[in-house]
Amino acid sequence: MDKLLIRGGRRLNGEVSISGAKNAALPELCAALLTAQPVMLRNVPRLRDVATMRRLLEHMGVETQTHGERGGFTLQAADPIQPEAPYELVKTMRASVLVLGPLLARFGRAKVSLPGGCAIGSRPVDQHIKGLQAMGAEIVVEHGYMLASLPEGRKRLKGARITTDMVTVTGTENFLMAATLAEGETILENAAQEPEITDLAEMLIKMGARIEGHGSSRIRIQGVERLDGCDHAVVADRIEAGTFLCAVAATGGEVLLQHARAEHLDAVIDKLREAGVAVDEVDGGLRVACAGAATLKAQTFRTTEHPGFPTDMQAQFMALNAVAQGSCSVTETIFENRFMHVQELQRLGARIHTDGRVALVEGLGESGRLSGATVMATDLRASASLVIAGLVADGETVVDRIYHLDRGYDQMEVKLRALGADIERIQ
Repeated sequence: MDKLLIRGGRRLNGEVSISGAKNAALPELCAALLTAQPVMLRNVPRLRDVATMRRLLEHMGVETQTHGERGGFTLQAADPIQPEAPYELVKTMRASVLVLGPLLARFGRAKVSLPGGCAIGSRPVDQHIKGLQAMGAEIVVEHGYMLASLPEGRKRLKGARITTDMVTVTGTENFLMAATLAEGETILENAAQEPEITDLAEMLIKMGARIEGHGSSRIRIQGVERLDGCDHAVVADRIEAGTFLCAVAATGGEVLLQHARAEHLDAVIDKLREAGVAVDEVDGGLRVACAGAATLKAQTFRTTEHPGFPTDMQAQFMALNAVAQGSCSVTETIFENRFMHVQELQRLGARIHTDGRVALVEGLGESGRLSGATVMATDLRASASLVIAGLVADGETVVDRIYHLDRGYDQMEVKLRALGADIERIQ
């Protein structure tokens, strides 16, 4: 099992290219199921979850081809397609539920395993089922699978007004894709507003879909009878960009983040500027500069749905707060159990105490520094926070179980090393 060995204390300087967004690439790969024509995707990140989604689509009969240029994929879902997503291929990736809407919309049936560890109830997968049932689908859950089909005699889903009980990103994406081929008009109320959803909608529009309001909480889709292929570049990953912003802020230095988009990171950039970090929008990306952690002021924040502070940046910013000056609180409102990185940061010397969904952070500031140790990644963004902490800690830090990191970051250690970090992947 791979690990990362980090020798802390080096500033980061230079340029880094931000990869395509995982959370845009996954639904856009699934969108290829909506047409029999070839779909060309560019700027697809090289990630474990992307490889898993590709295997899933190939299992269904989708032809895939990687192009010589970096991140180029062609997918063609010509008949016959086997509309089934088995447990063996979806157990490690919750985003696999995104095949449900496209399969129902084009083929009228689907058999999709519940993602690993998922139970029908308060988890968002029940929102997917309710929304697609509103569009006329018949869905039952048995033996760990969602069995979906259209009523006898009906060939297409029907337009509907869908209001989810909560804001759900993958639910919005599933309904958006399903509605493109439905009869009549579909209106999504309480829709998620993330940039990745806007990027998916723009791809679907290139395929011939009729969509309005994407990027807002109310999306209107007028169904069409068929969609065509397209050529689409995946939007830059705002979470990868935010992670590098926090890394430079913690270590000090100056870095140009190529392809990063400020409008996708407003809440994070605002907090960084309040902390004392210089973040400027420049031609082709963002430039970040900071004298180092000793100059930073800890920032209180609360995670909310976009355009608020993203839950996917909570752990990374907490690592930054841990080495800044002053005290602050971090409130997590999206996920119930997203403070698992706290215990590992404490092993490095961070002063953090949790009370339910609130973490109280006492920044080390000028009074001390983190101390290198062996830590264990518990999830994707937690692993990124441990890397940031390791970059500023005295001595050596070993981050174990970095397969979590590989799910969402395209060769993070290679990019950091190019910026001057002393970091390597070891067995």
